[in-house]
Amino acid sequence: MKKILFTAFSLIVSSSVFAVGVIVLEGNYQGKNLYIQNPFAGSGVGFCVQEVRVNGNVTTDEILSSAFEIDFRNLQLKVGDKVEVKITHKDDCKPKVLNPEVLKPKSTFEIVSMAVGADMTFKWATKGETGKLAYIIEQFRWNKWVKVGEVEGNGTPDQNNYSFLVAPHSGKNQYRVKQVDYTGQPKLSKTVDYNSSSPEITFSPAKVSKEIGFFAGSTPTETMFEIYDQFGNIVKRGFASTVDASNLPKGAYYLNYDNKMGEFIKK
Repeated sequence: MKKILFTAFSLIVSSSVFAVGVIVLEGNYQGKNLYIQNPFAGSGVGFCVQEVRVNGNVTTDEILSSAFEIDFRNLQLKVGDKVEVKITHKDDCKPKVLNPEVLKPKSTFEIVSMAVGADMTFKWATKGETGKLAYIIEQFRWNKWVKVGEVEGNGTPDQNNYSFLVAPHSGKNQYRVKQVDYTGQPKLSKTVDYNSSSPEITFSPAKVSKEIGFFAGSTPTETMFEIYDQFGNIVKRGFASTVDASNLPKGAYYLNYDNKMGEFIKK
């Protein structure tokens, strides 16, 4: 009986000795190193971190100290390269990554060229990207910048070329792109102009019971639109030649369309 109990106790001790935790960080190399705060193990014997791997390879960093650096420069990484860091530690303690944001994509693009062609394709070229972030395409309408689309960035430092089909309003149009990284602060491109020869659009009726129509002359014409109630709440938006207003409560509404702003009454 004593032998059986001793064996069971040995298994429990062995499993607790080898119990580990793993911290995994993923991102892109941005030219900066990671700093790790490394406490003592809960048992008081040795430090918490047992091993560090970057992209599957054990690092040569000195981890037997209360704080250490994961030096990516030793790994011959290029800015923008994908990075996976696995920090294996004892289960009775936990190290702290002091600057995990250095692996998060940062908006670093530089505009090489921007233009809107006769086929209404907005094209832009960039360089200097260091991480994959979406490009948000915006158009200046109704005295504000309006999102009209999104294109995923390549995230590589060499020149990248992008395109997006836009729907210009009549007259002068302005477009730009932006990215928002982990800081929450948008990085904006310059603006590019495009002059449309499309005729101006009108809407009718001004007193609506069922439907609003948009027209270029007498021809039904699609346009981007927004409808706000009298409290400033947006109730409808889209791109169409007609809008179903039958489900709107009676009252006054504000209508943004083409490059104009108007008002109508729902009867």
